[in-house]
Amino acid sequence: MIPREKRWDFSTLAPYLALLAMLVIASVTSEHFLQVRNLLNITRQVSYTGIIALGMTFVIIAGGIDLSVGSMVAFSGGVIIMAMNYCFTELAPGSELAAFLFALATGLALGLLGGVFSGTLITRFDLAPFIVTLGFMGFYRSMALYTGNGGEFRVESGMRLFSRVGTGLILGVPVPSLAFLLLAAVFGIILNWTRFGRYVCAVGSNENVARYAAIRVNRVRTLTYVICGLTVALSAFLLGGRMNSINSTNAGNLYELDAIAAVVIGGTAMTGGAGSMAGTVVGALMLGIINNMLNMWGVSAYLQGAVKGLVIVLAVLVQSARVRGLFSRGG
Repeated sequence: MIPREKRWDFSTLAPYLALLAMLVIASVTSEHFLQVRNLLNITRQVSYTGIIALGMTFVIIAGGIDLSVGSMVAFSGGVIIMAMNYCFTELAPGSELAAFLFALATGLALGLLGGVFSGTLITRFDLAPFIVTLGFMGFYRSMALYTGNGGEFRVESGMRLFSRVGTGLILGVPVPSLAFLLLAAVFGIILNWTRFGRYVCAVGSNENVARYAAIRVNRVRTLTYVICGLTVALSAFLLGGRMNSINSTNAGNLYELDAIAAVVIGGTAMTGGAGSMAGTVVGALMLGIINNMLNMWGVSAYLQGAVKGLVIVLAVLVQSARVRGLFSRGG
């Protein structure tokens, strides 16, 4: 099955127009917004949820959802730090590079397994993605709290390499921001220019037709959860490097909301079948700019969630067929 042709209608252009409008408003209302330091800070802040949102884009395009990503950040981040400490003190005493690579491999393996478990339960047993990932949300958070005794996972002193990855700069750009943008480019190529990307869109558009077209639907959907799990592990690794610790209680808190919001705001249809990585990047940046603007305006932090919720509802409204029909008739 060939995915439906992309049309540059209002709903497609809306995220980019909204981002442009936000940039104009923010630059006019605050003289500090366009400072390079502030802009880089925004990209760093959104990179952690943005990386997860890139993986979530595959899941949602294929017709799924993953509510466990926030809790998995806490659990995988804790495991990463424990693996790093163990390697640094036991397996390869004093070797930062060995501990760094061992922790990264451990985190990615955990993310891969988490994606396999979720995807297999959903596809092989025909369970609702919402229920399965909701269950794993509680499981991962509980495991993080248990292994961390309700406290923090802290990196052993001497692991400067890990900290430099989380806080360092390359050509003046934060490492997490570069990772976010490079991963978006790679995933964009996979989604738009590979067979797997076409299969993801086909499965999300019409699963039954995809089966008739000899597409291995279960495998494709499971792979989307695997990709999402890997992005969660990478985000947890970068977050741990920035903080030099992971809090088992609140690490990754509401990351699932921010990731899903970035995907939806970026124009990916919640019903599946269509979406773009560029749109997800725009959605993540919009959320970062909104938070930055509200902070500069002195708006209470308690109201930022309300604003974010309204933006999500507005994004879904713009995607609705009735609104698209109004704009097409108006044109």
